[in-house]
Amino acid sequence: MKGCEPLQAFLQYSWQNEQDGKSIGEAAEFSRETSEEGAGSTSKTKMGRFSKLTIIVFSLALWTVGGCTEHAAAPPDAPVVPVMVAKAAERAMPVELHAIGSGQAYSTVSIESQVAGIVSAVHYTQGQFVTKGDLLVSLDDRPFQAALALAQANLAKDKANEALADVEAERYQKLYESGVVPKEQLDEEMATAAADKASVQADEASIETARLNVSFCSIYAPISGRVGNQLIYPGTVVKADDVPILVVINQISPIYINFSVPQQYLGEIKNYMARGRLPIQATPSDNSAPESGYLTFVNNTVDATTGTIQLNGTFANSDLRLWPGEFVNVILRLSEQQNATVVPSQAVMTGQDGDYLFVVRPDMTVDLRVLKVGRTVDGLSVIEEGVKPGETVVTDGQVRLIAGTKVRIRTSL
Repeated sequence: MKGCEPLQAFLQYSWQNEQDGKSIGEAAEFSRETSEEGAGSTSKTKMGRFSKLTIIVFSLALWTVGGCTEHAAAPPDAPVVPVMVAKAAERAMPVELHAIGSGQAYSTVSIESQVAGIVSAVHYTQGQFVTKGDLLVSLDDRPFQAALALAQANLAKDKANEALADVEAERYQKLYESGVVPKEQLDEEMATAAADKASVQADEASIETARLNVSFCSIYAPISGRVGNQLIYPGTVVKADDVPILVVINQISPIYINFSVPQQYLGEIKNYMARGRLPIQATPSDNSAPESGYLTFVNNTVDATTGTIQLNGTFANSDLRLWPGEFVNVILRLSEQQNATVVPSQAVMTGQDGDYLFVVRPDMTVDLRVLKVGRTVDGLSVIEEGVKPGETVVTDGQVRLIAGTKVRIRTSL
């Protein structure tokens, strides 16, 4: 290697002197004896300096020789190292974004009472799955039943008054036509009949209100979902549209998964969404099989604090494996890269100069290759530079390898 030629010449010259019976150490000793003879140095001091000089010269030579090579080559008599290998392959690889997300209920309903009253019965247990239309809570409806009966009685009375007013108005119409009564008296009777008719309509509205209040005493589930903690018990006094809340229901089938990605991917996401729905996989915290869904929402603003954009995915969640508030591992698949060069991830090592691996050559020696790794998907690393499809790479046993090491391929170590 260029830059090491002076050192090689020096070592060669030293070797020749050794063969001639005049070593580097002797030459150095002679030189030092001559220079130190007038100073009265002792023989012991000369030998000590000679030893130190010899060590320094040969240490420097060894250190410099080591620095003259980029990668140390294996010595000729180095043992054969057993390794496991795999072939670099060419295949289609997905382009994906990975993130941490959390579950969000598809819809959440906090049920409050629409009338003031006393709870007479609770028909659910906390944590129960309920179906839309199931009876959840019953209030004491006796006051409302009484109000309904009163409204019905008022309606009957006012209907009778309406009928009488109609007869009187008809009678006075005939008397007026005969010239018996003045026009003012006829008008009074007609107004009385109209007022009684309006009273009947008001009574009918009161009856509808009373019936609604009676119906509000039975609270049903507006959606299907999972109920939360039991917040009220028989005997609890509740107010209209006020606390305490009777029950909270979360619809979790389907379910949303919220997650965020860096803003630099926003353009790619919008481009790929324009071509079709983007699939998402969400793996629960127990690392079981992932759930499949699709991207349904991209927020209308980037979070300036974190530089991320919020996304939502919708999942059927038919087996209820995903849960509101649960953290999940999210994979958003954008596209698929064709003809990508891949190797097993365990073949890739990391050193001071970056990622590298060992390639087995036809003569069963290894070559060290510095790599440019694109990404890792399902245990496979996409190699952008450094390895070609079909080459054999070492997947196990790398710790004993250097460039040029002889290897023996094994199926297990």
